[in-house]
Amino acid sequence: MSTEDIMARLRGPKDSEVNLTIIRRGVKDPLLFTVKRDKIPILSLDAAYMIEPKTGYIRINRFGATTAEEFLTAMKELQKKGMKDLILDLQGNGGGYLNAAIDLANEFLGEKELIVYTEGRTAQRSEFFAKGTGNFRKGRLVVLVDEYSASASEIVTGAIQDWDRGVVVGRRSFGKGLVQRPIDLPDGSMIRLTIARYYTPAGRCIQKPYESTVDTKLSGRNNSDESNQKRYNQDLIDRFNRGELMNADSIHFPDSLKCQTKKLGRTVYGGGGIMPDYFVPIDTTLYTDYHRNLVAKGVIIKLTMKYIEKYRKELTNQYKKFETFNEKFEVDDELLKMMRDMAEQEKIEFNEEQYNKALPLIKTQLKALIARDLWDMNEYFQVMNKTNKSVERALEILKSKEYEQMLK
Repeated sequence: MSTEDIMARLRGPKDSEVNLTIIRRGVKDPLLFTVKRDKIPILSLDAAYMIEPKTGYIRINRFGATTAEEFLTAMKELQKKGMKDLILDLQGNGGGYLNAAIDLANEFLGEKELIVYTEGRTAQRSEFFAKGTGNFRKGRLVVLVDEYSASASEIVTGAIQDWDRGVVVGRRSFGKGLVQRPIDLPDGSMIRLTIARYYTPAGRCIQKPYESTVDTKLSGRNNSDESNQKRYNQDLIDRFNRGELMNADSIHFPDSLKCQTKKLGRTVYGGGGIMPDYFVPIDTTLYTDYHRNLVAKGVIIKLTMKYIEKYRKELTNQYKKFETFNEKFEVDDELLKMMRDMAEQEKIEFNEEQYNKALPLIKTQLKALIARDLWDMNEYFQVMNKTNKSVERALEILKSKEYEQMLK
């Protein structure tokens, strides 16, 4: 039975009941459960913890209706633990509600400071300002972004950068900043008409251009809307091929796209997306075809589930607290052999060179997934962030004088 078929049977009206028959490894007879259906919350925050004695870390995966509330609750808890500096992780955050982005930006900015404005060919300029009621308007702030950070993530990041409120670390964000109006059609379908674009406080257009991504010199092609759209969707691949994801020197902005930040007059560039203050190249050193196949065929996930089922009791007895697990647990040869055996069953050809190259990443992922199953996503990211170069760079900036030098 496919996952979709299972989900269709599990889902239903709130407060209705579903009968489940569970076959559990190590238990002879099937187990019967009656589960009352309920509304399942989709949370915006993946993790919130103290990454250093005075530095908090919060990761937001999307901007939803409860994002600002979740963030505020997490931030207050971290402040109780002594947080003075904050790393806000928006890597891979594809965006969401505009109001959620405005509410989050309000936590960092002063009263009447512009967060974002929209403007179109026929649409009048519309501005959104901070209320000055935020709870983190003074502490040092580092925002992490990458090529998949888009829309609402770029609104928050652009506002923080333009007001010199914090520093941005990572790689140029995606460049998605269109205001669209939904129009219902008689047959029940809908079109979304673009009426305006989002601009940062300094006047930078967040939306990356369609036209500039098109190579009009290609033989037999014209600068049509269709070809524009294809190349627009290819933009991330083009960035990789140009070397932009590996080298900051590969990124070139014309002087016409120069803007000045609002308080310190630092030079920032428009042209689509938010360019970080500190560039961190994408790390491809640990990725191999062997590792990609392990992930694509579900070996890593299945292995973790099988391992937890077999050793949950021993693990919970040995590691009462996550801190002990994080410090002492090591992925051993037995677990790695189980992985290689499962990979062989999935017809994944073993490559010793690629295996050894990806081994540090494989061990980290396995440990993080075990931590997630024993505890939660918070602990998963505490393990994974040890290999996150942008997180490492953010900590370096806060520990050194680089932060003050950038925003003095």
